[in-house]
Amino acid sequence: MAMLAQKPPMGWNAWNYFGYTGINEQVVRETADAMVDFGFLDAGYDIVSVDDCWAAAERDKNGDLQADPVKFPSGMKALGDYIHSKGLKFGLYAGGGVVTYCRRAGSYGFERQDAKKFAEWGVDLLKYDFGYPPPGENPTHCFRRMGQALRESGRDIIFSACLGRREVSSWMRSCGANMWRLAGDIKDSWDSIVSVALNAVGLEAYAGPGGWNDPDMMVVGLNGEGYVGKIGGGCTVNEYEAHFALWCMLSAPLLMGHDVRHTTPEIKNILQNKELIAINQDNLGIAAYRIPELAAQDVILAKPLYGGDIAFCLLNQFDSPKNMPLTWDFCGWEITDEVKIRDITAHRDLGVFKSGFCPRVEARSARVFRATRV
Repeated sequence: MAMLAQKPPMGWNAWNYFGYTGINEQVVRETADAMVDFGFLDAGYDIVSVDDCWAAAERDKNGDLQADPVKFPSGMKALGDYIHSKGLKFGLYAGGGVVTYCRRAGSYGFERQDAKKFAEWGVDLLKYDFGYPPPGENPTHCFRRMGQALRESGRDIIFSACLGRREVSSWMRSCGANMWRLAGDIKDSWDSIVSVALNAVGLEAYAGPGGWNDPDMMVVGLNGEGYVGKIGGGCTVNEYEAHFALWCMLSAPLLMGHDVRHTTPEIKNILQNKELIAINQDNLGIAAYRIPELAAQDVILAKPLYGGDIAFCLLNQFDSPKNMPLTWDFCGWEITDEVKIRDITAHRDLGVFKSGFCPRVEARSARVFRATRV
């Protein structure tokens, strides 16, 4: 079995827009079509993942999970086949409790049977939640059982563990997980984006090839619409640009959450920024670390890249523009070094700087630069 998730997984998940009630077979098929038509597959987004509420409340006569016959009348095998026919991978949700959060059949006590069924359906990624476990159930044991069952299933299935606690970064990889949620559900708001992102800062030692810190699925492009969009209210283009930049710097899985079928040109440009995606998918696989010495309140992140370059992200989370100084001596270079700077968001070279530089960052936004020592 090859190492899975050697780079942060990229794709789309249904939850943020479609939530409990909006997901069905037609939506997923149309989304798979749109992933190809809008160029997302070519940009690296190759997973289409169905979240909770796909399953029936009861198992079939053989004890197997079965699709909701109204929402998914063709069944999950046929859906997976359609997704695969588009050159995409098939993601699916399951819960480690007796029932899922949507009160559909859970996998507790059926881990091996369900893992084999997922393999039979052609599942490539399993998002595994921890809703409604039996009293006293240890979450470590829950995730460990499914991780082992997936390894025995006969198919390579990326294991996305969803417990939503920061401390899982220190032990979830040992359960066989390839990515692990660090917090509760993100909202479509600036405060939520910043909070969820900063919650992942400081955990970079746990991320790397085969296992990634997962802040949550992205809300870029929700614009206050859909299940999570209506909860948060929406963001500006600058805020969505900063959101995507932070996820790329953190080596986070890039799972879109908007309605791909109605992607606007602005949102497409954000999510298909090739230079930012290259930083996220960098071969070194190191997540960004914070440089607190430069300013107590400013958030300046540095991400070492393969070949010696460093990516810097300057986040202005506040309501007024500001100049944010950056010097080389806090990232492993000498203060006297000359460094070529490229603005990744604007796709332009800024020139060569000695000692450091001090760019202006607009309110509620972020700028990302790629630095090359001359």
